[in-house]
Amino acid sequence: MAELAIRTYGDPVLRQVAQEVEEVDGRVAQLAEEMIETMYAAPGVGLAAPQVGVRRRLFVWDTGDGRGPRVVVNPRIVETSGTWTYEEGCLSVPGLFWPITRPKDVHLVGVGLDGEEISIEASELEARVFLHEVDHLDGVLLVERLDPDQRREAKRLLAERALTPAAGDPDGLGQLLDPLEAKGIRGVVGRRRSPR
Repeated sequence: MAELAIRTYGDPVLRQVAQEVEEVDGRVAQLAEEMIETMYAAPGVGLAAPQVGVRRRLFVWDTGDGRGPRVVVNPRIVETSGTWTYEEGCLSVPGLFWPITRPKDVHLVGVGLDGEEISIEASELEARVFLHEVDHLDGVLLVERLDPDQRREAKRLLAERALTPAAGDPDGLGQLLDPLEAKGIRGVVGRRRSPR
């Protein structure tokens, strides 16, 4: 399997609504396997297809709970309750984390790679992963989940990154190939970190 390139902030595919998967076939299964490999290599706990440039509604996740990597196709959040604030990051906005309040409990439905219906009630970290990845499928980045002051600061930091040449790349030409990778910046989706 090949590790896929993770699209980062500013890539237009991250702002587009993903389309339903019409048929769960071998191509979808192969994409899921490549996404799992990419998620682990990043490292992250979740990855949505748009983050690797595929505008289809599926994501993979592994919260480290011993169940291993999992895949859901055409996921929908059908119920939420409670609130939980947690420091959240994103592989598409690498290296930055903010405390974000989201529902604590969710009910997710979708389809597995075997074509069988999936129904999962999740709480805290797993619920957050589901909400975060479904946001990606809807073209929403976590920057949009920040309060206005946090959002201004996040956009300022991201703009500075885009304009600052990396060490070892004084002329900035390396940024033409992959702006954030040239800086050695990698992020983590929903990685457990201590609150600030």
